[in-house]
Amino acid sequence: MYKDHLIVVAIPAYNEEVSIGQVIESMPVFVDQVIVVNDGSKDKTSIIAQDKGAIVINHKQNKGIGAAFRTGVQKVLTLDADILVTIDADMQFNPTDIHKLVDPIVENRADFVTASRFKNPAYYPKMTKARFLGNKFMSFLVSRITKQKYFDVSCGFRAYSREALLRLNLFAEFTYTHEAFLDLAFKNLQIVEVPIVVKGTREFGKSRIAANLFKYGYNTFKIVMKTFRDYRPFQLFRSVSLLSFLIGSILALFLLVHYLKTGTFSPHKWAGFMSGSFLVFSLLILAIGFVVDMLARIRYNQEEILYTLKKNLDRKNHKNEEDRPTRQT
Repeated sequence: MYKDHLIVVAIPAYNEEVSIGQVIESMPVFVDQVIVVNDGSKDKTSIIAQDKGAIVINHKQNKGIGAAFRTGVQKVLTLDADILVTIDADMQFNPTDIHKLVDPIVENRADFVTASRFKNPAYYPKMTKARFLGNKFMSFLVSRITKQKYFDVSCGFRAYSREALLRLNLFAEFTYTHEAFLDLAFKNLQIVEVPIVVKGTREFGKSRIAANLFKYGYNTFKIVMKTFRDYRPFQLFRSVSLLSFLIGSILALFLLVHYLKTGTFSPHKWAGFMSGSFLVFSLLILAIGFVVDMLARIRYNQEEILYTLKKNLDRKNHKNEEDRPTRQT
């Protein structure tokens, strides 16, 4: 235990036989349990992890790191853990830094702590310019959506309090990092970024999830926008509606100026038709925004009910553990 807190580390892994053993062996002594979610590996990842003392959960086929994370969370909640730490299986992160992520939670300063590669410029890792700019853009996008300043929303080296785990409600399978960030931010949980030195590239093998930067960028952007739509739908639809309204208004103004100068709409009648289409589209999108916003309120109530059920079940399990008689020898 670490300062009276039960610490469990979860490692999503896919074909990581070269490094998984080293990651497990490098865990600090205060880590109580290591869970490896073997996401359909074809190599000896599962066997090596078991030999090193980890609890191994096997997916029969590769489902994605997002699905592996959800599997890990479900298992952690059954282990009565106080804090979950997630770390990759490729040795990009140093397990001895785990205490830096755990401390803010132990000290009640945070519900969710993430390692930040970009908060301190002195810690910037070596990586390609495309990856660096991509990470910066995603941090900018999430910051704009949540109206809070974040420096690194893509790092997988993180710590979650039990409260944060009970609050999480994720769906994406491709990855979980951005969705979890937004999910907890929208639920007003306290988020802390801790600057940590991280390797910019894998020590062993190649990254599967970021092997194709265009595919990775597209999928992560899609996940972010879907989460934004689910939690702040009116903001999203209002923005689209406003853009359509501005285009329609500009076209209408152009046609009006042309008419005042020439006394005729020809040869720009097309502008009138386009203006009307954009303005009608603007009103339709705004109306849809109101409807989807009502649905979002229903979702919010459902998530509160789900959280209450999880919390009550969690308390019941705790009580059963406390009331269970100890075996006499």
